[in-house]
Amino acid sequence: MSESLNPLPFPVQIDPDALGRVVVLMGGHSSERNVSLDSGRNVLKALQAKGVNAEAFDPAERSLGDLEKAGYDRAFIALHGRYGEDGTIQGVLEMLGIPYTGSGVMASAVAIDVAIDKISTKQMWQAGRLPTPPWEVLLGPHQLAGLAERLGLPLIIKPPHEGSTLGLTRVDSLDRLPAAYERAADIDFPVLAERFVQGRELTVAVIGSGAAARALPIVEIRAPNGNYDYRNKYFTDDTRYLCPAPLVPAMAADIASLAEAAYRAVGCEGWGRVDIMLDDGTQRPWLLEVNTSPGMTGHSLVPMAARAAGISYEDLVLGLTAQASLKIQRRVASEAIA
Repeated sequence: MSESLNPLPFPVQIDPDALGRVVVLMGGHSSERNVSLDSGRNVLKALQAKGVNAEAFDPAERSLGDLEKAGYDRAFIALHGRYGEDGTIQGVLEMLGIPYTGSGVMASAVAIDVAIDKISTKQMWQAGRLPTPPWEVLLGPHQLAGLAERLGLPLIIKPPHEGSTLGLTRVDSLDRLPAAYERAADIDFPVLAERFVQGRELTVAVIGSGAAARALPIVEIRAPNGNYDYRNKYFTDDTRYLCPAPLVPAMAADIASLAEAAYRAVGCEGWGRVDIMLDDGTQRPWLLEVNTSPGMTGHSLVPMAARAAGISYEDLVLGLTAQASLKIQRRVASEAIA
């Protein structure tokens, strides 16, 4: 478990004027556009309340040429899903020399929960001997034969490059497999199949980079009938969130350490959120996904965990903005010095 340190790896006192002109990137072209707009508006309001010279920018409505010409000093990425969490916008910002929040191009492309390519993430976790449920990549419906025997039922079928449970189906019987595959394949390709873990749904926000990365208080998600789908995430008040999660201290410490290890294994920076299932039978935690640009809406879990740690929404946003950096240019500079 991490030592009991201030979970925020940035100064408590931040001069808003020192941040310069800040652009909040929101909206975009992904299937999570509406959620991104909600996140972005909240972030923009928080920055402006702190006295930061911040403005919104929607890549779906304005050109990247406009982004280059505007002369921004740093960017807060509130884009979700493709083009926002998959390394695309991060690469653009590296080319334009605009420091940005969160993970860099590689970690975003690998982690793409919604930017995290769930397949690449699982491969990296397996290489690091971190626990993730057994899984297979489906390149076509012909691979459905024998899938239940290989992974067991129930199964989860989902797109590997989308978040917010879009296109995800729980499969309890063989006759539901073809429809579940088609639903995911209509959104993305290839398709990811994963053994379903019956248990408690947990999520752990992590802030910082490298050895300084620290987990915030764990959130337990209790959705109606255990179905934490898109509707129950964003549009109802039926889902219950317990933060800190009611776990014995030793278990909470182990899960926090696992989340930090999972975050570092993918190369995340700035902030992220690691989703975990705690198996009812074995009490073993299993890593599901990591999100490199978590939501910042009224239902979002990173701000909830921050509040439990005594960090206001405004201070969280200000601190994350203060951490904005260029990752590729920083690495190139350090290699030149070496």
